[in-house]
Amino acid sequence: MFEKRLVVEVDDGQHGEEAIARRDEERTRWLNGKGYRVVRFWNSDIPGDLEGVLESTAEAPGGDSGTPSP
Repeated sequence: MFEKRLVVEVDDGQHGEEAIARRDEERTRWLNGKGYRVVRFWNSDIPGDLEGVLESTAEAPGGDSGTPSP
């Protein structure tokens, strides 16, 4: 989706760790600065709520959606 400038990240549990979450935030700020929007989902969201993931991705607002909640 290069024309949409959308980055979709699928994270596992380690992304809840402080150091990794901080790197995620830094990368997101960098991507936002380049004009990309970032949305994140947990791995379990894909099989558990694929319809919701697709809907959220299609309706993604500008900016970062933040680190997902477990």
